[in-house]
Amino acid sequence: MRLLSRPLPAALAIGLVAQILFCWRLTTPHVLVFDEVHYVPAARMLRGLVGPVNIEHPLLGKTLIALGMTIFGDGPLGWRALSTVAASAVVMGVFAILWLIFGRVRTASIGAVLTLLNFTVFVQARIAMLDGFMAAFVVTGFAALLWAMRARGAAVWWRWLLGALLLGLAVGTKWTALPYLGFAGATYLVARRRRPDLWPGLHPLVALVLLGGVAMLAYFATFWPAFLYADQPLTLARLLPFQLDMYRQQTQVLPPHTYQSSWWTWPFDWRPVWYFYEPADGAQRGILMLGNPVVMWGGLVAVVAGIAAWVRDGNSRTGGVALLWIASVAMWAIIPKSLGFYYYYYLSSIWLALVIAATFDHWRQRLRNWDEAFLAASAVLFIHFHPILSAAALRGPGSFHGWMWFKSWV
Repeated sequence: MRLLSRPLPAALAIGLVAQILFCWRLTTPHVLVFDEVHYVPAARMLRGLVGPVNIEHPLLGKTLIALGMTIFGDGPLGWRALSTVAASAVVMGVFAILWLIFGRVRTASIGAVLTLLNFTVFVQARIAMLDGFMAAFVVTGFAALLWAMRARGAAVWWRWLLGALLLGLAVGTKWTALPYLGFAGATYLVARRRRPDLWPGLHPLVALVLLGGVAMLAYFATFWPAFLYADQPLTLARLLPFQLDMYRQQTQVLPPHTYQSSWWTWPFDWRPVWYFYEPADGAQRGILMLGNPVVMWGGLVAVVAGIAAWVRDGNSRTGGVALLWIASVAMWAIIPKSLGFYYYYYLSSIWLALVIAATFDHWRQRLRNWDEAFLAASAVLFIHFHPILSAAALRGPGSFHGWMWFKSWV
């Protein structure tokens, strides 16, 4: 237990548990699930360098799915294996962020475990979609930038460059990571103004140029496989116009969808998405993209408490984490998408775990052991909902009703 009181062993232990949990029965079902029907065929085309497909998104996420297929074969394990690694990186990245901000293993562990127990990370860990990779790059990118915060000498520079690289790769996975570059730059400027000793030797102008420049180079580098296509290969002259083609694809008006929902409903767990619900592998199975109600609804209380900690007590660290969640939700009010879906809330659901851990840290004297009770309640619901998160065998087609708390969940 003394070993687990140190940050690195604790993070590795939680990460190992997460990886084992994500991999358990990973290949069930043995058929394509939800948006795997788009990304797995696109990964096959990328793997063979055949030609452009699924051009509305950048290439990196599909390249990583293709890499998994190259290592583990073109089957369920190959499709999903690297998604589990990305989700474990998210869990350990959350630990790192909280450790770097608050310096307490307990706070970091609470946030990491809540991330693991929040259904969204578990579900995205077990499907070949882009969001899981994008989130992993954003979370680890933020961790790297914070890692540079208290470094000295050359370490400040290379850790900052690492963070910029990871955020660029996040944008190279999915464009919705782009606002986080802005969040990172704004956080740096505000923190540096309050504490000039942070990121020593890294001038604000230089820091922002490096953040944007390295991220941009990393982003464009992710298009390298497209230059090798047998059919319609990308060229340098077409690289920038191709971005406009992607934008037009991203902003096209789509017909209504059964599972569409407005961005302001996502924090309330109002309209989850059935990724899968049909007979497969000899049984009725289901996968529901839903957030853990304890984390989702408790997190909203934590956001309010975090802002109060900032305004009333001057705790800018707790308030800053709460503000990150607010910004991550508010950005969807201006992103030009004709349809919204609950899984767009994925990154915001990760930040909620940080807000909860930060709030418990601020009021740790008054709320002594409440964090343990909160973890226990989250774990109980995780176990309860696990069958319809993991595609476990159900009794029959109507079995899902046992987990439907609201009509909007059906």
